[in-house]
Amino acid sequence: MPNARLLALSAVAALSLQAAPLHAAQNLKNPTKGDPALKSIGPISFGADGVLLIAEPGVPAIVAVSTGDTGATKALAQPLADTAGAIAGALGTTADKIQIVDMAANASGNIYFSVRDNAAKSVAIVVISPDGKASKLDLAKLEHVRVALPKSETSAVRNLSDVAMTHDRVLVTGQSNEEFSSKIFSIPLPLDASASGSIYSAETYHVAHGKWETKAPIQSFIPHNDNGTPCVLGAFACTPLAKFPLKDLSSGANVRGTSVVELGSGNRPLDVFAYTNAKGSWVVTNTQRFREPYFGPSKYWGVRISMDLINRNAPDQVNEKALRRNIKEPTQTPGIEILDTLSGAVQIDRLDDARMVVLREEGDKLKLEVAALP
Repeated sequence: MPNARLLALSAVAALSLQAAPLHAAQNLKNPTKGDPALKSIGPISFGADGVLLIAEPGVPAIVAVSTGDTGATKALAQPLADTAGAIAGALGTTADKIQIVDMAANASGNIYFSVRDNAAKSVAIVVISPDGKASKLDLAKLEHVRVALPKSETSAVRNLSDVAMTHDRVLVTGQSNEEFSSKIFSIPLPLDASASGSIYSAETYHVAHGKWETKAPIQSFIPHNDNGTPCVLGAFACTPLAKFPLKDLSSGANVRGTSVVELGSGNRPLDVFAYTNAKGSWVVTNTQRFREPYFGPSKYWGVRISMDLINRNAPDQVNEKALRRNIKEPTQTPGIEILDTLSGAVQIDRLDDARMVVLREEGDKLKLEVAALP
């Protein structure tokens, strides 16, 4: 079952691989077995064949781990009422002493979390299996490759916001201390510890603000095939969705995106994925509303957006003319649908084209469950 972030980018020629020991379906070159000794931890996602990508913002680097978790999909059998408590228990601590950073659903059905243990001043990956049991991933027993992200002599990376694998590269988004601070990093496959990648500056039209902006980072993204053109589809705070063609990514370039949908100011996107069913193709994103009024009982809410809107490119349909969600009549924007199943959702990920994994606030706990996609 393909992972949500591993969308087909058929328009890009496959990367030719040089003769060298390769692992995990030829995505890791000369991996090292042993504890990568993570000093920091950020967003995570899965590539092909159980390769877990871990952003290490403090270095900055990407650590790719061959988990070997490649079994058939088996979904979480029952909702887990106290997810933070279960994760903390696997680390020998309590829920008030940990911070859940990110969640990634593997195609096997196992659900992975990047976690900070604030009391121990350490980081970890914790896995929740379909039976609801939580366990710390023993990285020392697995193979990994760490790739340092490229940077210039005059800039420093301030944060990493998302990471994903396509068929020929790993893409990372983040922010630097430069004027053009929104960054996209591209690392070719196979991942090689002795190699690096390219860095690009991203400029985006923020429809709600009425101007082009260079500082707001892509909060979450997916690889996307835009009418045959491979690109990054990114979600930004306040809340445009914009496309950045991969063909425009030349090292050191300032890349101008194409904004296609505006969900409204006062919101910060958290996760994004795509799926297809008999009704059509859709992009789903959950967001945090950081100002009142809220759109429901929680500051966390989410929508699905028709792929027909995402694939628009005509000048009268993008950037300054991009479709804006009707915030006064939130159910009345054709092609944009608020999903009640995402009320309270702080983390989401696609399991398959019929189901998603949702981590939601429920009272003072975080509940983990598998929900049907509409």
